[in-house]
Amino acid sequence: MCGIHGVLHFDGSPVPIDAMRLMGRVTVHRGPDDEGVHIDGSCAIGMRRLSIIDVAGGHQPLRSSDGSLWLVCNGEIYNYQELRAELERRGHAFLTHSDCEVILALYREMGDAFVDRLNGMFGFALWDAQRRRLLVGRDRLGIKPMYLLEDGKRFAFASEAKALLALPGVAPALNEDALPGYLHLGYVVAPHSLFKGIRKLPPATLLTVEHGRVQERRYWRISGAIDTQRSVEDWVDAVRSRLEQSVRMQMVSDVPIGAFLSGGIDSSAVVGMMAKHSNRPVKTYSIGFGGSDADDYYNELPYASVIARRFGTEHHEIVVKPDVVGLLPKLIWHLDEPIADTAFITTYLVSKFAREHVTVILSGVGGDEIFGGYRRYLGDHLYRRFSALPAWLQQLAMRTGRSLPADRHSPLLNIARYAKAFL
Repeated sequence: MCGIHGVLHFDGSPVPIDAMRLMGRVTVHRGPDDEGVHIDGSCAIGMRRLSIIDVAGGHQPLRSSDGSLWLVCNGEIYNYQELRAELERRGHAFLTHSDCEVILALYREMGDAFVDRLNGMFGFALWDAQRRRLLVGRDRLGIKPMYLLEDGKRFAFASEAKALLALPGVAPALNEDALPGYLHLGYVVAPHSLFKGIRKLPPATLLTVEHGRVQERRYWRISGAIDTQRSVEDWVDAVRSRLEQSVRMQMVSDVPIGAFLSGGIDSSAVVGMMAKHSNRPVKTYSIGFGGSDADDYYNELPYASVIARRFGTEHHEIVVKPDVVGLLPKLIWHLDEPIADTAFITTYLVSKFAREHVTVILSGVGGDEIFGGYRRYLGDHLYRRFSALPAWLQQLAMRTGRSLPADRHSPLLNIARYAKAFL
């Protein structure tokens, strides 16, 4: 995790270094290893770096050999090795071993279309000094954040909203238009944010600032087409192959790497594939809770231990009884915007624990969304069956559902909670 930020003045006036220092200071937690700033008159870009690849030589901002292109990038380009080899064969020279430097060479060769060649998670800003043009981009799925501010006098970007709030003349205020969406979904969907005057760059989007004009374009959309010719067995093989390829590519690192392990299908699959492609035991980290029946119900340590033994990992466990009230102010500050998912508390605790040993973590987060792991995804299927029941039976079920007890802390009451929500 790194943090990038920058400012462009529409009137051509120089960006003061103090503004860049303020933005970098407030996001130092994103990049404790290094910092850098490049100012070219009316445009400035900066970086707080957590070093992962080319630890010694990958200082940012990165520049082209002639100094006309400058780049800050938060994230990783997983296919950078093959891209770099391809570009070197065509005569491009590189100044570092950073994975992100391939962006500069690709932009030189392909223009904005270079983004189609990237396999990775990224938020970047590229300054083209000759064209006086700023290009800001975000990865296909929006894994890396990008907040934007445009007030008529300047355009600014940052990995965190609080960096924009550090700028002179910017004060936190509620964006009331975004509030209904947050209350409905539990998070704020791009391009909106809960801060008035601040928006988010949508996933798979490029933004350009040139001649005082700010323009955006979507460069990728997931296909809605389904290949109906493949058999189930073919799909199983294809998914396993792509998942394994993804895990293998994300293991490229010059610093220690590990994995979160809950013992569930998603994290266990990731750990198993890491073990296959590692020449040493994978470092795994699990969190458990103790002290009450509810804590025991949610304790996943026994399942994680089974998987750790199965793949011979170097397993680390932590059992906590967190002071949630004490933690909340700090965590909310780090979140920028609230999310209605208490998992961020456990994620923070296990991340803090793992950071004592490793710098990079792989996890199974996102698996439930991709593979339909949440029970809510059964809603349409269950509704079709429910709607086939006689009307009197449907009414009886709905009246009964309203009186059901609901609680997350026991298996039976948890099932009742799902039934009540469905009915």
